[in-house]
Amino acid sequence: MLDIQFIREHADVVKESQRKRGESVELVDEVLTSDETRRAALRDFEAARAQQKEIGKKVAAASGDDKAKLIAETKELSKKVSEYKAAADAATGEYTTAMWKLSNIVEPEAPEGGEDDYVVVKKVGDIRDFAAEGFEPKDHLTLGRGVAGIDMERGVKVGGSRFYFLRGAVARMQIAMLTMAVDQAEEHGFTLAITPTLVRPEVMRGTGFLNSHADEIYRLREPDDQYLVGTSEVALAGMHENEILNLENGPLRYCGWSSCYRREAGAAGKDTSGIIRVHQFDKVEMVKYAKPEESYDELESMVNDAENILQLLGLPYRVISLCTGDIGFSAAKTYDLEVWLPSYGAYKEISSCSNCVDFQARRANIKYRDPENFKGSRYVHTLNGSGLAVGRTMAAIMENYQQADGTIKVPEVLVPYMGGVEVIGDQA
Repeated sequence: MLDIQFIREHADVVKESQRKRGESVELVDEVLTSDETRRAALRDFEAARAQQKEIGKKVAAASGDDKAKLIAETKELSKKVSEYKAAADAATGEYTTAMWKLSNIVEPEAPEGGEDDYVVVKKVGDIRDFAAEGFEPKDHLTLGRGVAGIDMERGVKVGGSRFYFLRGAVARMQIAMLTMAVDQAEEHGFTLAITPTLVRPEVMRGTGFLNSHADEIYRLREPDDQYLVGTSEVALAGMHENEILNLENGPLRYCGWSSCYRREAGAAGKDTSGIIRVHQFDKVEMVKYAKPEESYDELESMVNDAENILQLLGLPYRVISLCTGDIGFSAAKTYDLEVWLPSYGAYKEISSCSNCVDFQARRANIKYRDPENFKGSRYVHTLNGSGLAVGRTMAAIMENYQQADGTIKVPEVLVPYMGGVEVIGDQA
């Protein structure tokens, strides 16, 4: 949620951000109009309530006809107070609804454009030349079936479309990859958290996922009212809801491990084959709570931490800066890390690192004490780095480390986590 005082004073900045995002500019005027209506309604209510209290004092001191007259006046005023309160509540509801529709303000340096207008920041690693090696690379699903490690058919039989079983050494390699990612995160100052995968609507709303991503979320209705998370960011960003944090020793850094669930509504095409775009997956995520003046340095550090995992795995990847029309609802700036998938002949997103500044913190009321620069407390900045290790990483490992005979080499960094296994498939 944005700061209403900022919107009042800098409506042009908010409108420009909405324009760059390709979203409603008129929504800013709707917010300002509803804000004026809300404030007027609250003034009327507060004035009537003050008058009611004043007459109440007079009633206590009056007697006879004067007291009866005042009592009658109080009853009449009580009706007006109720009406003013109802009007103020309705106006506040309309204002809140409009405010929560507004996306975060994109950073001025974020490149303008849509999904295909990203800016490549860097490319790392050599793309393997399979033709020079004399064989045609297989996709990860073919490889997984070949080593009895991926079973889509039985996954569909049990869970429906886009569910799957990982088995044997491939399942072990996923656990190895996730564990390695956690070890690396802890080395870089993150605290491991295994998070709830069911959250209250208020938590899901506070992180901003009930806007543009609402159709991707599984919801449990009566007798429960909870959501299945699509990322541990939701639980980690809601963990300190309504708290005042101590950031004197630096940002709070969390590494979340959770199962994740997404409906992937409307998704189609090649991504639906294999484990690239599925309904359930395990993931390691980064979330930070930082002071405003530190948050952009923390974003760059988060990108470096995500890159470190891909470098250790020896996977070719690139870093891109997302354009304003592709930045998520809650984010002000986002970098995507994309890994090379031979079966696509292209880079595919594997991690997304964003600075949400104080947008989520305002929605969840998360602050920190800052007595030196501000009286009392200020809203923290929240950051997230999704997909530190995820199913797509597994697909990339399998495809980039495949051998001509259909077996899969285990990346050197994962061999100790695999009990010394160096090749998957010899025992299949």
